Amino acid sequence: MNSLFKFARLLSAAGAFAAIAAQPAIAADAYPSRPIHIVVAYTPAGTTDILARIVGQKLTDAWGQAVIIENKPGANGNIGTEYAAKAAPDGYTLLMTTAAPHGINPSLYRKLGFDAVKDFAGISLVATVPNALMVNPSLPVKNVKELIAYAKANPGKLSFGSPGNGSTGHMSMELFKSMTGTDLVHIPYKGNAGVMTDLVAGQIQLTLDNLTPYMAQVKSGKIRLLAVTTAKRSRAVPDVPTIAEAGVPGYETGAWFGLVAPAKTPKDIVEKLSAETARILRLPDVSQKLLEQSAEPVGNTPQQFDAFIKSEISKWAKVIKDAKVELE
Repeated sequence: MNSLFKFARLLSAAGAFAAIAAQPAIAADAYPSRPIHIVVAYTPAGTTDILARIVGQKLTDAWGQAVIIENKPGANGNIGTEYAAKAAPDGYTLLMTTAAPHGINPSLYRKLGFDAVKDFAGISLVATVPNALMVNPSLPVKNVKELIAYAKANPGKLSFGSPGNGSTGHMSMELFKSMTGTDLVHIPYKGNAGVMTDLVAGQIQLTLDNLTPYMAQVKSGKIRLLAVTTAKRSRAVPDVPTIAEAGVPGYETGAWFGLVAPAKTPKDIVEKLSAETARILRLPDVSQKLLEQSAEPVGNTPQQFDAFIKSEISKWAKVIKDAKVELE
């Protein structure tokens, strides 16, 4: 009996150990078991917010758990990004990030409350959106080469607007200036609306900004679209050349949007989110909605997205150093 009792105790202990060992797998399989929050470090109705809501709704449809969008704007995306970095790494707080906090800001600001690489785990690059080189129609240029020639003949006389210091619009134009040897005056605004208003009115002569908000003005002829900034032409405006093919070989920038999680989020949860995001981005209705925003769906692995973020930080560091731009 004594030996039977010991054997029974051993079986019980082994069973308990197996149950404990199986708990992480069970928990991972059960994810998500409650609402997921996606932080957007910008105001509602912008491209980042729209993309977060498109993906969030599809995650809700697939998993039966509500996805809540939290808008935490300010400081060129830094406020919301810091908030997400400090969230619990459990897969229930994600961030729809952009080229600003995870590309430009690490070199632009002296102090940040987060590390764009160490504090986050990449999930997937969601979409890319071209910036577009646009001018007021009164400017006597019809293409990129003519713009460069005119700017060189009139150094310091052309003003370009951007949605703010450190925005992708601002830094994309700084790269353009560096690669073309042109002298253009930067006028920062608090968003796209002011840039578009003054560009139409002729208060500024050009911009290199996110294409989406300007489409109606381009179609009406109030703004002249010269080129897009991405490596390939945009499906939204397929007849418009890239800046690289229009006269500045090697030029490539653009806005991008992707999902990240706080560092130390379980790898299996990150992988599950990545796979589901990629599946969502392949859906025809999602592809159409993104195209309406001039966005190209991507969808890649966590490893690919982490490598992309590092390459973006490196690229923008050089641009910022060459342009001698720094913010507090």
